[in-house]
Amino acid sequence: MQIKYDTILVLDFGGQYCHLIGRRIREHGVFSEIVPPEITSVEILALNEKFNIKGLILSGGPSSVFEPGAPRIDPKILELNLPVLGLCYGHQLVAQIVGGKVSRASCREYGIAEVNIDKAVGVLSGLSEKETVWMSHGDTVSAVPSDFEVLAHTDSCPVAAYRSKQKPIYGLQWHPEVVHTKNGALMLRNFVFEVCHCETNWKMDDLIERMINEIKTDVGTSTAIIGLSGGIDSSVATALAAEALGDKLTAVFVDHGFMREGEPEAIRDTFKDFNINFVMVNAQNRFMEKLEGVSEPEKKRKIIGEEFIRVFEEAAKKSGAEYLLQGTIYPDRIESGFRKNSDVIKSHHNVAGLPAKMDFKKIVEPLRDLYKDEVRKVAVMLNLPRELVNRQPFPGPGLAVRIIGELTEEKVTITKKADAIVRQEIEKNCVAENLWQYFAVLTDTKATGVKGDSRAYGYVVAVRAAESREAMTANFARIPYPVLEKISTRITNEIPEVTRVVYDITHKPPATIEWE
Repeated sequence: MQIKYDTILVLDFGGQYCHLIGRRIREHGVFSEIVPPEITSVEILALNEKFNIKGLILSGGPSSVFEPGAPRIDPKILELNLPVLGLCYGHQLVAQIVGGKVSRASCREYGIAEVNIDKAVGVLSGLSEKETVWMSHGDTVSAVPSDFEVLAHTDSCPVAAYRSKQKPIYGLQWHPEVVHTKNGALMLRNFVFEVCHCETNWKMDDLIERMINEIKTDVGTSTAIIGLSGGIDSSVATALAAEALGDKLTAVFVDHGFMREGEPEAIRDTFKDFNINFVMVNAQNRFMEKLEGVSEPEKKRKIIGEEFIRVFEEAAKKSGAEYLLQGTIYPDRIESGFRKNSDVIKSHHNVAGLPAKMDFKKIVEPLRDLYKDEVRKVAVMLNLPRELVNRQPFPGPGLAVRIIGELTEEKVTITKKADAIVRQEIEKNCVAENLWQYFAVLTDTKATGVKGDSRAYGYVVAVRAAESREAMTANFARIPYPVLEKISTRITNEIPEVTRVVYDITHKPPATIEWE
């Protein structure tokens, strides 16, 4: 008999952190399911046939509760006697529905803030009088009805947290799911266990079995190809697909010319020993021709996405494959604005970059709801090689989106050399262990320099190194100055076309990890 997991439903209002909420819940061993905000109270009750629904979290989002057409909820949801936690937009929406007052904020709070805890109860149990949290809002709750009470405030936000006096309904203006909220994990834990009374009965092992069965069901007796980049996502997807499909699977590695130095050869050597049909396609010339004269990053991604599909279609015709598998993970999908209320941060080549018409019956994405750290855990469970498990993320379009502006052969060569130097020095000096990504970006800016007592005019290279857990938020890494100095010296000495090196010290948000 299949276990009915204790489950928290997360209503997605399009916030970039929505699935991060779900991820944090899973970290506590409790299952989470993302659902659209239009879900009705009847549909929530019906989900109890599959899950043991224990509570609801309303996510943040880019909308204002005052906007025409802003996402709403079925008010009857608040009458289900299920615990409810509204975050940011969800906090404001619940307050508005129950008769509280929501106003345009006189001063928008964005970033790290200090909140005063007036009453450390329920979700806020165990917190100090002052807490460091992450705010991101333009509206604010200024008053709650008499059957609610204020739990926290800031200098510019009189109702930063509240709860109902009769029902298990809470609201937080801040984001407990991001690492910048110091005790955010405790707040979510309080909600999951103290308010919702969940049990920890969900395991990653169950997920592996479900993904393999899903691939079998989707593909059936047909054959499939998988886009294999050599990264952790596509490698795990390939391992799962190989388990599900065996010799009905062909793995296609497309060398589009924008891989890191020596990477195509390394990928070929790694996967030649896998029990799969491995095909390597050299498509460097066709990708460069398609991108000639293109400088806008979204257009680059869409061109690359379409060309990938065309290469896969050609490979599929040769093997007779009817299905395409991809290693798409959730950050790819949420940043591509795939949900109704989501903003597009950037189109990932295997999501919003896909062409509308494709010669496949279906695209199968077994990892679509997982974060990078969850994918790594699955990789360990599948006994994949250590070098694959620990490989730093690399965008599908490769160096094409680490070269700002139009692509040329010269720029690709410069970027490959600069990136290799960054990786060599960081790894040689043992500072890579806690880094999520580290790489070089070739900017479209040129600067004056001096080389060999002569004036030089060359490119500016930006170095980016970030610390993160799941790529939805990230901090810039504090690389020791001697390492940065060595990187800068080598790049300007070994690459004549570069006169200046800068270091990116921007967190995500407000930046993204990649530059394009």
